[in-house]
Amino acid sequence: MSSTIRSYVNIQTPIPGPNAKGLLDKKEQHVPRGPFTTVPTFAVKGEGALLTDVDGNTFIDFAGAIGTLNAGHCPPKVVEALKEQLDKYIHPCFHVMMYEPYVELAEKLNQITPGTHAKKTFFLNSGAEAVENAIKIARKYTGRKAVISFERGFHGRTLLGMSLTSKVKPYKYGFGPFAPDVYKMQYPYYYRAPQGMTPEALDQELLKKLEEFFLVEVAAEEVAAIIMEPVQGEGGFVVPSKTFVQGVKAICEKHGILFIADEIQTGFGRTGKLFAMEHFDVIPDIMTMSKSIAAGLPISAVTGRSEVMDAPEPGQIGGTYGGSPLGCVAALKVIEMMEEENLLEKANQIGKTVISRFQAMQEKHDVIGDVRGLGAMVAVELVLDRESKAPADELTAKIVAECNRRGVVTLSAGIFKNVIRILSPLVITDAQLAEALDIIEEVFGELA
Repeated sequence: MSSTIRSYVNIQTPIPGPNAKGLLDKKEQHVPRGPFTTVPTFAVKGEGALLTDVDGNTFIDFAGAIGTLNAGHCPPKVVEALKEQLDKYIHPCFHVMMYEPYVELAEKLNQITPGTHAKKTFFLNSGAEAVENAIKIARKYTGRKAVISFERGFHGRTLLGMSLTSKVKPYKYGFGPFAPDVYKMQYPYYYRAPQGMTPEALDQELLKKLEEFFLVEVAAEEVAAIIMEPVQGEGGFVVPSKTFVQGVKAICEKHGILFIADEIQTGFGRTGKLFAMEHFDVIPDIMTMSKSIAAGLPISAVTGRSEVMDAPEPGQIGGTYGGSPLGCVAALKVIEMMEEENLLEKANQIGKTVISRFQAMQEKHDVIGDVRGLGAMVAVELVLDRESKAPADELTAKIVAECNRRGVVTLSAGIFKNVIRILSPLVITDAQLAEALDIIEEVFGELA
């Protein structure tokens, strides 16, 4: 443990502490090993950007429940709205007796998502469900069956979600066979482009390969949709250019293919815009949303062009718990917070601070090969040396573990497991942000 006095981080016992160890024993006995855990302890309280565990240790949260808590832990406005809703009804099920918050949230998302065209929205429970249903709707509307996703993309752990996802281990290994008629194309990774190739040249090559795909693999007339994360999340916070994203959209329009934007991790202010697609001036035909939509309540949304969304017949889409009233009222309050508390501006400020600090660290530590991001969605990629760019996955794991041990909850990412990603709540204070970055810098100084 660091002996430095902190204002927010307070690590009183080694992690895991005695109470956490007792719960870990129970967890090992009763929970399968499949659900992975980053920090070996148990939360008892969350507030803003802070987490407290069962042994009284306080952490600064740079993981945000994997990008779920842009509005922070237990935002008071959301908590108040949930308590009020609990006194009315919990879940009559929208398919049995409808309720107003569902329609209110649908109306709101239709208004604030990119594009002024007529839209419709319906709700589910998770990001993976949103992706599955977006594909269902696209196939129904177009009458086509093939779907294209991108290398390094992540779209969930369900059968179709795994099929769309690119990272084999741990997400796909041993779980096949996968859904048919799903194909992968290349997504620009400028840091790892062939030596001497400019970003512009890489974009053009990849767009050309996409057009050639229709000649050598599947005819464009059989492709229902292309699904894309505007910034790859699990893939390592890889940011494409406006040229590439607009190029993919243009190819979709040329061939009558629907463009699906997977905004599950990038949405609701993470990138400094309400939705990341706004950075690229691209209007998707369908959008999937979840994670930070409702401050941690399990709800997801699919929003799309009205004529597309109306393609399924009654009963062909939905789910018993889809659009939980609690999730709907929480989401409405989160959107209100985004507007009233200038969280988009805060996201950009966080991003500038984090990138500046990491770039300064990059000058000191050769293991930092790349610093990249969009808004508050920032990452550093670690390499053994900058010439070969060989992934420093073992060092990355050590740094993440030590940051967690010292009170800054961090996560890794990337197909090489060599990227540290920052997903702090957007409500984090300047002082909390500085303290967490100080701790990360200390860890780099000792381990890198």
